[in-house]
Amino acid sequence: MTRHNTPLPEALTATRKDFFTDDGVRLAYYVDDSVSGRPLVLIHSINAAASSFEMRPLCDRYRGRRPVYSLDLPGFGHSDRSARDYSPELYGRAIADFLSRIVVEPADLVVLSLSCEFAARAALLAPGQVASLVLISPTGFGAQSLPSPGVAATAIRVLNLPFLSQWLYDLVATRRSIAYFLGLCCVGEVPREMIDYAYATSHQPGARHAPLTFLSTRLFTPDALNQLYAKLGELRALVIADQDPFVTFEQLEPFVVEHPSWHRISLAPHKGLPHWEKLEDTAETLEQFWRG
Repeated sequence: MTRHNTPLPEALTATRKDFFTDDGVRLAYYVDDSVSGRPLVLIHSINAAASSFEMRPLCDRYRGRRPVYSLDLPGFGHSDRSARDYSPELYGRAIADFLSRIVVEPADLVVLSLSCEFAARAALLAPGQVASLVLISPTGFGAQSLPSPGVAATAIRVLNLPFLSQWLYDLVATRRSIAYFLGLCCVGEVPREMIDYAYATSHQPGARHAPLTFLSTRLFTPDALNQLYAKLGELRALVIADQDPFVTFEQLEPFVVEHPSWHRISLAPHKGLPHWEKLEDTAETLEQFWRG
């Protein structure tokens, strides 16, 4: 499959800037800081075609009302997509660096899916930088165990075999495949612009590296519930979770009951993208949570 030679369009109507993490990874982020207030940081999910575009409805909703930042994680969007050891630790440090060096002030975070684990890790690395967490369809609360680290390491080696890696990635990055998987995440019709941008970002040079690591399960933290979420102490957290084609939440309710600073709301019906399909309800829920 031919890679795109044209530049990737901007995902959001905001200024895009770059910075380098302490690990030497160039990261892109969008910012609208034209007004004062507590910063809002938006962090997209991890999949074959992830980018800040996933957070567009929330960026459009809040820019001009409060400082808004949206980060393209390593391997995605306009950030560095080079072949490297993508790991939960790398992502956690990247978010912590971003919060400490770019955002600076304690921020409210809104995060999708697997990146919720990375955000929790970042909050442990830079606890003073996170005022609150909103986790939409977070991983780490399911009953099923992850494959062993050895299985994940073997999967990475297979997925990175020359010629095989690009071929495998191309199978999941066709327009038809992208439309199918996005369709699984929506109750209604998938917005055409979401499919278009997902296809464009998945066909940039180096686009396969991080998603193939994701497919190996290497990016998931074993026992994230106890190793990450339970260690956040009194940090206020809201989980928005209903149905999700890829994530289950069997352990969520017992966890919330045992942790008074955590809350859960479903905003049913949705399948992991309530801010796209139920923006007003999502915004009202966020604002009630932020008001405490």
